Amino acid sequence: MARAARLAEWLSVGILSFLCGAVVPALIAVYLMPSFGGDPVTLKKVDYVNLVGWNEDLHGETISALRKSCKVLVRKNPDETLGPNAIGGYVRDWIQPCLAVKKVDEQDHIEAKAFFELWFVPFLVSSKGRETGLFTGYYEPTLDGSYTHDHEFSIPLYAKPANLISINLGEFNTDLVGERIAGHIVDGKLKPFATRGEIEAGALEGRGLELLWVNDPIDAFFLHIQGSGRVVLRDGQSIRVGYDGQNGHSYKSIGMELVRRGALMRKDVTMQSIRNWLEANPKQRSDIFKTNESFIFFREQMGEGPIGAQNVALTPQRSLAVDLRHMPLGVPIWIDIEAPRLNEGDTEWRRLMVTQDTGGAIRGVVRGDVFWGAGAAAADIAGRMKHSGRYYLLLPLGVREDVRH
Repeated sequence: MARAARLAEWLSVGILSFLCGAVVPALIAVYLMPSFGGDPVTLKKVDYVNLVGWNEDLHGETISALRKSCKVLVRKNPDETLGPNAIGGYVRDWIQPCLAVKKVDEQDHIEAKAFFELWFVPFLVSSKGRETGLFTGYYEPTLDGSYTHDHEFSIPLYAKPANLISINLGEFNTDLVGERIAGHIVDGKLKPFATRGEIEAGALEGRGLELLWVNDPIDAFFLHIQGSGRVVLRDGQSIRVGYDGQNGHSYKSIGMELVRRGALMRKDVTMQSIRNWLEANPKQRSDIFKTNESFIFFREQMGEGPIGAQNVALTPQRSLAVDLRHMPLGVPIWIDIEAPRLNEGDTEWRRLMVTQDTGGAIRGVVRGDVFWGAGAAAADIAGRMKHSGRYYLLLPLGVREDVRH
């Protein structure tokens, strides 16, 4: 009875939205949108029957993730756009779905599935006729560390320098939505900040920026790649550290650098194979690290986490990192990955997620990075994930009617 009452309430609001002209005409099925990352984004309206595996997913697991995003969305200006070129519509389009999601029983997957089908329309995302792209994984690593420097703990994790300036270029030019630069002021001009190699050579020493010290340079490097993690102190206390800034230099994959040097075959590049090579070649390790000039600064995080780019706590296997030059944050997204063999017996990996994060390596219209959580199992799966797939944005009823191109 409770489920029926909630469905009736949702339906009444949905019908009211339709009568007010909020539902997009059925004849408009494909939308070609300019993109600020170089490639155009095409959205093709589809039915839920086109989402292979939709009926088998546990939709209730996505409800809590969407609620977190909704808390952020509803605090924004109703006339603010979501994503580049308003691909996600306007904040006002999300108010009613975000109010409705509060009443969904996340333990009831049938009810959760009905909620998404009532309030959202799926759109297949593609670019230049290509529907598939790369999907990888990331996780929350655990490192051993200390607040004090000694012979064992000698690798610093730095806090963000006060003179590091980060600029969102989209605030100056809408053609640059999703693009950022960072640097520091020298003689009244913005200049590039120190590179990874310069920082590791001592560029920040003596400024009191050492947040924590860890004992493994490889672990520290991968922490920079993941963007957040936990540091376990000698007394067993666990400190969560999260992303607080970046030096402004572009991310470069050291896996691809090892391929270029002939150290690894492209097909064999995984986090595990990279780690094995670094451990076996300690004298070349620093040189390889320097090829990725990007450097991350951290802060301690309290409470639930880790925190993603939308400033909400990430949900394992339900939070997805995307390229913000093309996709909005806080939006439900159905992913369909073919034959990933992530777990024994898997032939595909399909589920409903929410776009809640981004990263320097996440570049492309169809490009996703799945958050797997913490622990050895999460690290193993994330490190092996390198698969082709597609995704579908779930947008509120009527969003495409508000966006004209």
